[in-house]
Amino acid sequence: MDIAAKIAEIGLELPKPAAPVAAYVPVVEQGGMLYVSGQLPFRDGQVVTGRLGDDMDVAGGQDAARRVALMLIAQIGQALDGDWSRVERIVKLGVFVNSDPGFTDQAKVANGASDLFETLFGDAGRHARAAVGVAVLPLGAAVEADAIVAVRPA
Repeated sequence: MDIAAKIAEIGLELPKPAAPVAAYVPVVEQGGMLYVSGQLPFRDGQVVTGRLGDDMDVAGGQDAARRVALMLIAQIGQALDGDWSRVERIVKLGVFVNSDPGFTDQAKVANGASDLFETLFGDAGRHARAAVGVAVLPLGAAVEADAIVAVRPA
């Protein structure tokens, strides 16, 4: 499974994994699972900022969520030294959406990430998920997401 090739095939680009912005590590592997810390969306090296229902619409939010998924995938790839065959399943995504109090389409925004995981990993990309509206995210990001991934031993 060459995830980087699949990403290129659909016209996207795998970003360089972002360095932590605080006191944490990007990924922890424990007991056959990868726990991927919250990641932010990047476009042209800059965090995608905005607030859904205020200065960003659902389509913009879905694009931000897709970009978060790409960063999660970049972190997973780095943790596995590029050995995508170790990925058994994307178990769970937590998607946090910077939302105006009246915005209620967090699930639709989170689909931007979920759909990309299913496109790239097939049935193994189908996952449990939470999509939560929040008042603010680090660096003014529009979306943040974390992941739990089941992996085979190295």
